[in-house]
Amino acid sequence: MRPNRLRALLNANQPTIGTHLLSSWPTLVELIGDAGNYDYVEFTAEYAPFTMHDLDNLGRALELKNLGGMIKVEQTQWTHQAMRAIGSGFQSILFADLRSVADAEACIAAVRAETPGTGGRLGVGMRRDVGTVREGGSPAYVEALNEVVIAIMVEKAECVEDLDAVLSVKGIDMVQFGSSDYSMSLGLTGQRTHPDVVRAERKTIETALKKGLHPRVELADIKLAAPYIEMGVKHFCIGWDVRILYNWWQANGAGMRGMLGGSSPASPEKKPASTY
Repeated sequence: MRPNRLRALLNANQPTIGTHLLSSWPTLVELIGDAGNYDYVEFTAEYAPFTMHDLDNLGRALELKNLGGMIKVEQTQWTHQAMRAIGSGFQSILFADLRSVADAEACIAAVRAETPGTGGRLGVGMRRDVGTVREGGSPAYVEALNEVVIAIMVEKAECVEDLDAVLSVKGIDMVQFGSSDYSMSLGLTGQRTHPDVVRAERKTIETALKKGLHPRVELADIKLAAPYIEMGVKHFCIGWDVRILYNWWQANGAGMRGMLGGSSPASPEKKPASTY
């Protein structure tokens, strides 16, 4: 079984850096690996179109470049997508939309082996993670499932209200606050810097640290990292492929048109891009 790079770093209490992909093109994973600065790639599957074949190909690229792989899955797909992603070679699952202790327990069950004491529901599979036929059902397979890094999104009002209990569920490793969804759940849509949202984020980070968990922060601009580092955050996932491309196209397209003295084609009114 392949060593779990992200798990090893968490166990050693070392900082980690990831980046997001919405594209399922595995060559982008290879380029991230060649950049040499990242520990893992998050495939943000909650928002992206993909097939089961794409997951296998992403898994191959992750292995080729010795990168960890995380996949973000939405609530209605927790069990199926977690199972298939692990089988394709992903070694970390980020679960979205948690609201309760029961939800947290369901996330653990979707990842761990169905053996006594784990709370897991995963059985034996013939997938890439076990060499299809070579290690399925072996003790190493069970160990690998129990090493999968479980990350959760804290992004709903109910989850924040019952945060201490939710983060007490055994098996959670990483915790990510989602300001966009949380502000929406309060009726403050888009107000990610509203005092109530900022307080909830701080509460999430402080509670995670108190419980020995690993808070993670997503950033579009690394200049915003300093306050989180001061709070004790060591784990960051920076940049989205789609936002990187959009920003380049917008800035350089406008610059080129300005150099040519032409006017921009008709387009919707420009609005500042969000940081999410």
